[in-house]
Amino acid sequence: MKLLKCFVWSQTSETEQTALLQRPTMESNKNISVQVAEILKTVKSGGDSALRDYTQKYDNVKIENFKVSEDEITAGYNKTSESLKDSLRVAIQNLQTFHQAQIQTPLKIETMPGVVCEKRTVAIEKVGLYIPGGTAPLPSTLMMVGVPALVAGCSEIRLVTPPQKDGSIHPVILTAASLLGLKNIYKCGGAQAIAALAYGTESIPKVNKIFGPGNAWVTEAKMQVAYDPTGAAIDLPAGPSEVLVIADAMASAEFVAADLLSQAEHDTASQVILVTTSQQMADAVEDQLQRQLETLSRRDIAKVALSSSRCLLAESVQQAMEISNAYAPEHLILHVENPYTVANTVKNAGSVFIGPWSPESVGDYASGTNHVLPTYGYARAFSGLSLESFTKSISFQELSAAGLKRIGPHVSNLAAAEGLDAHERAVSLRLASLINNNGTPL
Repeated sequence: MKLLKCFVWSQTSETEQTALLQRPTMESNKNISVQVAEILKTVKSGGDSALRDYTQKYDNVKIENFKVSEDEITAGYNKTSESLKDSLRVAIQNLQTFHQAQIQTPLKIETMPGVVCEKRTVAIEKVGLYIPGGTAPLPSTLMMVGVPALVAGCSEIRLVTPPQKDGSIHPVILTAASLLGLKNIYKCGGAQAIAALAYGTESIPKVNKIFGPGNAWVTEAKMQVAYDPTGAAIDLPAGPSEVLVIADAMASAEFVAADLLSQAEHDTASQVILVTTSQQMADAVEDQLQRQLETLSRRDIAKVALSSSRCLLAESVQQAMEISNAYAPEHLILHVENPYTVANTVKNAGSVFIGPWSPESVGDYASGTNHVLPTYGYARAFSGLSLESFTKSISFQELSAAGLKRIGPHVSNLAAAEGLDAHERAVSLRLASLINNNGTPL
């Protein structure tokens, strides 16, 4: 039985093409909306007590103190091998290098004589970091959200992550937090953790913006609190991982299959799509998937993910890119001749991996780019996480008397055209004052 069902793109109708590019989790999100709303409402009113109830219900863990102690952080750090610590340090360093390069220089410009405009970037003060637990610990996600928060200069950083069955946090998560210098860590996951960050509880202070990916419940919770004026802003709609690989006849089927499986093993709700110009390549990739799948420790998860994945046969690399831009993948891998040239035609993608020696895994862990990326097709309008996500821009303006004399009449005309008398008067009174008192010499 084939792992990837193949479809010839040019032989499918427009309706069929739309269906082929659907994500498997979109429909399920509608079903959990009401339940998530109830969780948010209960935590908002019940605080820590509600958190304890939900933690016991969903994680089967009884938690008394949500905050992780310094002794627990130290113990987790000491349990982690020096080799893994070195790898974490390398990843952190590369992330710091890439995100520090994104620091913006303050902008100050005189738009016309006597009219000065500025844009200054400041850090968001209070941020919450959600680190998924689920079927595997994700220190990589902690680094992806923790590093830019620190580089930006966020003054209060709160970290929430689901507890293990024994009520502890996985040692590698605590090690990554220790290397980053993060101390406000809480044993809490799921939609209830998003509620705690958005509204605050006795143990977990409210934040201004929430970062980090999660399952469908977490994603739905983030969307709901973002729409609530009393809630919190969010980074982007980031859910189950997905990848689209474009491969021509020159690609390595072994590499392509490995890239597809690297995303399929994330979650049963993950989706992988192969778009190829070669039937022979499609067959070779299928053979490699069958071989490599059996060697994976998470093969059962990957197999379920592959059941909602597919192979699309395109007439050309150009058509393959059109399919990709329509799908707007979280990750896009280009296994084609002249991949850099093809990369110039990307319009919608979270992160792009160019050529045979750029596996998506490096972006997940240590290249320096951020792996918190838009899924569900949100890459059509959203960017992945960056330093800018942890900052806000504030505009400033300063006018001299001479500047107001120049621009004032135009502002008065525009205000009058909109029927906003007080706007017009705020300018005309000042202009009259300058005339009556001879003003400042031009």
